[in-house]
Amino acid sequence: MSPNHSTFANPVLAGFHPDPSVCRVGDDYYLVCSSFEYFPGVPIFHSRDLVRWTQIGNVLDRPEQLRLPLDSPSSAGVYAPTLRHHDGRFWLITTNVSGDGNLLVTATDPAGPWSDPVLLPDLPGIDPDLAWDDDGACWCTIAGVSQVRIDPRTGQVLDAPRRIWSGAPGAKAPEAPHLYRIGEYWYLLIAEGGTERGHGVSIARGRTPSGPFEACPANPVLTHRSTDHPIQNTGHGDLVQGPDGSWWMVLLGVRPGGGTPGWHVLGRETFLAPVTWVDDWPVVGPLEPEATVPWPLAPAEAEARRDDFDLPRLPPSWISLRDRQERRCTTEERAGWLTLRARGESLDALDVVFVGRRQQHPSCRARTLVDATGGTGGLAVRLDEEHHYEVEATAGEVRVVARVGSLKTVVASRAVPAGPLVLGVDVHEEKHLRDARTGPDTVSFGIGGPDGTFTTLATLDGRYLSTEVAGGFTGRVIGLYAAAGVVHFDWSEYEPLDR
Repeated sequence: MSPNHSTFANPVLAGFHPDPSVCRVGDDYYLVCSSFEYFPGVPIFHSRDLVRWTQIGNVLDRPEQLRLPLDSPSSAGVYAPTLRHHDGRFWLITTNVSGDGNLLVTATDPAGPWSDPVLLPDLPGIDPDLAWDDDGACWCTIAGVSQVRIDPRTGQVLDAPRRIWSGAPGAKAPEAPHLYRIGEYWYLLIAEGGTERGHGVSIARGRTPSGPFEACPANPVLTHRSTDHPIQNTGHGDLVQGPDGSWWMVLLGVRPGGGTPGWHVLGRETFLAPVTWVDDWPVVGPLEPEATVPWPLAPAEAEARRDDFDLPRLPPSWISLRDRQERRCTTEERAGWLTLRARGESLDALDVVFVGRRQQHPSCRARTLVDATGGTGGLAVRLDEEHHYEVEATAGEVRVVARVGSLKTVVASRAVPAGPLVLGVDVHEEKHLRDARTGPDTVSFGIGGPDGTFTTLATLDGRYLSTEVAGGFTGRVIGLYAAAGVVHFDWSEYEPLDR
């Protein structure tokens, strides 16, 4: 391997980071992902090398930008943003299926602040894309695949939607369109086949932004359907040039674990694949768990494994369910502690007060010091309202609770002295199959002792907190919650146990 080549591990953004969209501005790259029912919405990342990404904020971080009703279901909310840079500004268009529909925000600094949203009430559909032609016209392409011209500053739709391509004959869910001018052609990149095992990326080209478009004879240009590849559900791609001028694709995929049918628990993640051009068509190179880029990588930044809640605001990696009211989630009521005031009475409730971070490693450990003398709350691994495990503290007792579909049970309980105590969860990937029914991992909950020891109270099968069981579009989030009264958290730790 050339000394200028660098090896990296796919995914480049692990955990629940689906529907990536990327743009390059000079030597800098910016990337956004879908956020669904979580607030703040649309995490945004920065990189200089397309591999090492640092979260610099969330695009929709104010209530007036992102309205998610408390009765909106999980896997609703914010879908499939597109990020572009044009005329000295960053432009982001996305769909809030639980509120304002299609909306557009802008910023001069991608770290924010971003503008209040411009609404597009006459733009139908989801997965909107933005592209500008040489005359300055703004073309918006949406799932389906249909296209209109819009005024991005006012949200006005300037003509009727027109179907321009439908992907491969018979393929379901043509979506996630992105339109580019590359060389002599306009290219229309889409996902199709559904975001499950049949997912793929296809492309067409035309001489104008509105077509007509001819399909690539090699479509789909990327798919892992009907293979035993460790990366599955590959789709929703976006093209970008690397630092050396070569072409690359960011896309989503999943890493199923366990036996049959395979369960992915971290959600849809962001991967990076090389692209070459043959006869003016893109050819996507191998998408592998270990890959190389032909340029040096920036030094990896040490991940913050502990939050002591000493700052007035939570870091951007912390996400809440549907809203984050300061009176219910604050670090300023009790110095050095995160205070949560309950609203919903359990993690089954749509309005539960919950704040967490994405699980990003197949094996990991989380700990927190909780004071639940004034309420009930604890540490949870959440997929949605009907699929979650938690270790919960209340006056004089700790219990492990499991909710799987319509079934809910207290798996274990133990009397504890009053006062603060450590709650913890250990997730261990199952690397060796016992038989075809082996689950992807185990999830163990317990309590810490004053001498630093840890006692496991229950170990649960992780497959029930997977998309293949629960459905939907998200991944696991490990977090803190209050189910009654007021609960305080002195610190929270998350760390990988191995790669």
